[in-house]
Amino acid sequence: MSGAVQTGWASSAGPAAPTPARSRRRWLLAVTVAWAVLLAGLTWISVRNDPPTVREQRSLDQAGPVVDRAVGELARAAGAGGLLELGPARVASGCRVTPFEDGARLRREVGVLAATGDERAVLAGIADRLPASWRAGVGPGVDGPELRADAGDFVAVEGRPTVDGRVRLVVDTGCRPVGAGYTPSPATAAGPETAALTAALRALDRPGDTASELVTAPCPGGGLARTAWSANGPGPAASTAALAPLAGNAPLLDQPPVYAYRSGAVTVLAEISPDATRLAATVGCPS
Repeated sequence: MSGAVQTGWASSAGPAAPTPARSRRRWLLAVTVAWAVLLAGLTWISVRNDPPTVREQRSLDQAGPVVDRAVGELARAAGAGGLLELGPARVASGCRVTPFEDGARLRREVGVLAATGDERAVLAGIADRLPASWRAGVGPGVDGPELRADAGDFVAVEGRPTVDGRVRLVVDTGCRPVGAGYTPSPATAAGPETAALTAALRALDRPGDTASELVTAPCPGGGLARTAWSANGPGPAASTAALAPLAGNAPLLDQPPVYAYRSGAVTVLAEISPDATRLAATVGCPS
């Protein structure tokens, strides 16, 4: 009898039983799918019902009103005598929220008067007058004292000296999903700041009808802080001395090329150079 094994016969033992390793893989796959479904469901519920826990959950259009209110709080904290200007909103696109999603960031600035040597005291005074929930404080920075605060919804506030008699406060959203985008509050009718801006332009021999921009921020107690500003390119030679009569020869700040003075309830700030003239006229918030 031949000892060769005949091929092609079916085994009488039936199909081979799954190996333990194969059973374990199937069990892990089932658990993984179930866990993914659970996570997706929890995420959907969280997005619909829970407050945001990271910046990426707040789009730019949602963060915009927080930024505007923060600017109003800073205007009030600076005081009518210290507030120099509200900067226009700046939206910078091109940042990355995730490796797969583009985003944008919104920044607004507030300029405040601070004599050289008094910067820390000015920043500390502003921090003390901000809402307690902001947890504002002043500490040492790379180039001098720095104010840091949290305006809520992951909107950061920073302040530092600019070495020309001012400090600059910055409200920054960081990189966010764009959403519907940032829409500034509509500007209202001209107020005393516009008249003060026109008078300064005429004193500098700039056209009184030069196009200007009005930026606003809601004051915590109601009403609006307002800045009318205008930027002009090269023109007739001008100097801050032309503004002295409007300042009553008592400027708030005279550090060429920067000059600031009060005209009634309005603070006028001028930055004059051979290449450009920039003017801002501001009415602040009640303290």
